[in-house]
Amino acid sequence: MFANGAVLVFFAALMALNALVFPDTSANFLSAAVVAFVVGASVCLSVLSRVGDFTKRHTFLLTATVWLMAALAGAMPLYLWSLSFTDAFFEAISGITTTGSTVMSGLDSTPHGILLWRGLLQWLGGIGFIVTGIALLPIMKVGGMQLFRTESSDTGEKELGSATRFAGASFLAYASITVLCGLTYFIGGMTGFEAVVHALTTLSTGGYSTSDASFGHFESPFLQWAGTVFMILASVPFVWYIRAVVQRRFESEQVRVFLKAMLLAIVGLTLWRVSTSSVPFFEALRYVAFNVASVVSSTGYATADYTTWGAFAATAFLVLSMLGGCTGSTAGGAKIMRWIILVRSARIILARMRHPHRVFRLEYEGRPVQDGVLDGVISYLSMFFLTIAVLAAVLSMTGLDFATAASAAITAIANVGPGVGDIIGPAGNFSSLPDSAKWIIGFGMYLGRLEMLTVYVVFTASYWRNL
Repeated sequence: MFANGAVLVFFAALMALNALVFPDTSANFLSAAVVAFVVGASVCLSVLSRVGDFTKRHTFLLTATVWLMAALAGAMPLYLWSLSFTDAFFEAISGITTTGSTVMSGLDSTPHGILLWRGLLQWLGGIGFIVTGIALLPIMKVGGMQLFRTESSDTGEKELGSATRFAGASFLAYASITVLCGLTYFIGGMTGFEAVVHALTTLSTGGYSTSDASFGHFESPFLQWAGTVFMILASVPFVWYIRAVVQRRFESEQVRVFLKAMLLAIVGLTLWRVSTSSVPFFEALRYVAFNVASVVSSTGYATADYTTWGAFAATAFLVLSMLGGCTGSTAGGAKIMRWIILVRSARIILARMRHPHRVFRLEYEGRPVQDGVLDGVISYLSMFFLTIAVLAAVLSMTGLDFATAASAAITAIANVGPGVGDIIGPAGNFSSLPDSAKWIIGFGMYLGRLEMLTVYVVFTASYWRNL
C-alpha cells in the first residue's frame, strides 16, 4: 500500500509541474494533482508503521497493483480534460504499459499539455518506472532485483553489485539515450516540442505521437532512419549498455540474434516489396526498415499503412509483432531470449531422436540452461498464445469481426499498438470500439506488460495462504 500511495504522490508532482508549464490545461492537471496527492499521502501515512513487514511474496502483489494505480493516476487529467472515463483509462493503461493503442484523434490540434502527458506516461512505463521500483524496494527490506525479474523476465547478473546502483546506471543509460534521440530529432527538423515527445515515446517503445499521421507526419528520410535506429537501440537490454561501459564487453547472444532477425526480416520484406510493386529499392528499404523496427520493438509508430501492401505483408507484420525485443529492454512481445531457448530445445529433441545415446546440453549465452528456466520459457509461451486465443474469443463476443478481435488480442498482449484491418490498423485507432472491448483490451495490455504469469500467480489460492 505504501508503494501505491507513493506512486500517487509522484504522479501528483508531475501533474503540478505540467500545470505550471502548460496554462491551457492547468485547471485539469491541478485538480488531478490535488486528488492524487491527498489520496496518496493519506495512504502512505496510514501504513507507514507497517512498511517493514514487506516480504518477497508481496513483490508479485506490488507489481500487479502499482501498474493499475499508475494507470488510474495517469487517467485523471485525461478524464478531467475531455475523455470519458473508459477512454481516459484506456489511453492511460495503453501509455503506462507502452502499448501505444489510442482512442484519441485530432492530435495535431490537441493541447500540448495532454500530448506531453501521454509521452511521459510511456516514458515512465518503459524502464524509468521499473528502475524506480528497483531503487525503492531495497528500502522495504526486499531484494529490488526481484521486481526487475518478475516484471521483465531478465535474470541477468547484477552488473554493478547492488540493485540500487544497477537502477541508477539503468536510469542514466535510459535518460542519456532519450536526450540523444531528442537532439537527433530536433536536428532532423522536428520542433522542440515534437522532438521531446517523440524521444520519450521512442525510447519507451510506446509509439504515442503528436499527429494523427503518427511518424508519417514527418516525411524526412533522415528522421525515419533516425527513428529506426533508436527503436532498435531501445530494444536492446540496457544492461548491455552498462556492461559495455563498465566492463568494455559487447558480446551478447540475444542482441546478436535479435539484430540478425531484424536484418533478415527487413531484407526479405524489402525484396518482396520491390518485386511486387513499382516502389524504388531505397524507398522500399526505408519504409520497410522503419515499420519492421516499429513492430518488432512494439513501438507502434507508422509511416505507411503496411496492411495495404498485400496479404503477405499484413501476415508477416502480425507474426513479427509477437517476436519482441530483448529481455531487459523496453520492448514488448515474447522476447528473443525465449525463442532462442525454445528453438535450441527443439533441436536437441530432434537430435536425440537420431542419436539416443548421445548427451546434449542446452546452452544460452555460453552457459548451461537449467531445467527450471526451460520450464519457465515453455510455460510462458504456452500462456502467451493461450491468453491471446481466450482474449480474441472474448472480444469477438463484443461484436468485433475475427480479424479485428484476433489482432487486437495480439497487439494487447504483445504491447505493440496498432492491429490490422480498417478499424484498428496503422491508419485507424480504437475509438470506435465498444466500451466493453476497450476494457478487455486494456486488461490484455496490463497482462502483456507484466508478462501474465506475474499477474496470474496473484489469482491463485495458494498465493493467499499465509501471505
